[in-house]
Amino acid sequence: MKQIGDGMGGSIPFACRDWANTKAAYRLFANERVEEADILSGHFAATRARYDDCTGRILLVHDTTEFSYQRANTSAIGHQERHNTGRDKDGRWRHHTVCGMLLHSSLAVTVEGLPLGLAAVKFWTQKKFKGTAQLKKINPTRVPIEKKESVRWLDNLRQSIERLLGQPECCIHIGDRESDIYELYCVTQELGAHFLVSRLRRSAGGRWRSYDCNRDGRDQRQRLALYRRAQ
Repeated sequence: MKQIGDGMGGSIPFACRDWANTKAAYRLFANERVEEADILSGHFAATRARYDDCTGRILLVHDTTEFSYQRANTSAIGHQERHNTGRDKDGRWRHHTVCGMLLHSSLAVTVEGLPLGLAAVKFWTQKKFKGTAQLKKINPTRVPIEKKESVRWLDNLRQSIERLLGQPECCIHIGDRESDIYELYCVTQELGAHFLVSRLRRSAGGRWRSYDCNRDGRDQRQRLALYRRAQ
């Protein structure tokens, strides 16, 4: 791992220098018992230490990043989605498969904007959720949240609270409009957390519209009505 870190940006064989170390790296990456959380456990511990030294509210910013690669064989690394790349000479749409993976991360920052580090991560490819889109077109209620890509919001919310922070009342979780999910609202209520969903209204001059999934002084029925109005 030190050799790979010292050779950042280069290929694995170039960084490892010899075949024995290169093979060791490939075995680590191919080991199904090794998860991203295990590799980043030291980083999570450092984030927790910085969190303990802070006072006041902490913001947990959740968002998804796409890693795109050029590969002739998309099955070797997975694919993200298919894009239209224009029409051919006969007027038919041409499609291009974007090859790569996705990362959903949760970054802890202070209210002044000082980054404290990652609190949770989740990697995946579209292959894991193959066929889900077709089922949603027929009847979205047939697909449980655990089989949708949206489950990443729930997983990272739980991980950031359970593994690192442990004090949901001291943190405000923030997500974009993709986090506008009823199941996430229910988990937020269950854990006693605060989740702020922000939307950019382009037609209103770029002003932000947001609502808090957990407002003090409101009962469950009022919170559900607030959620539906925000939708």
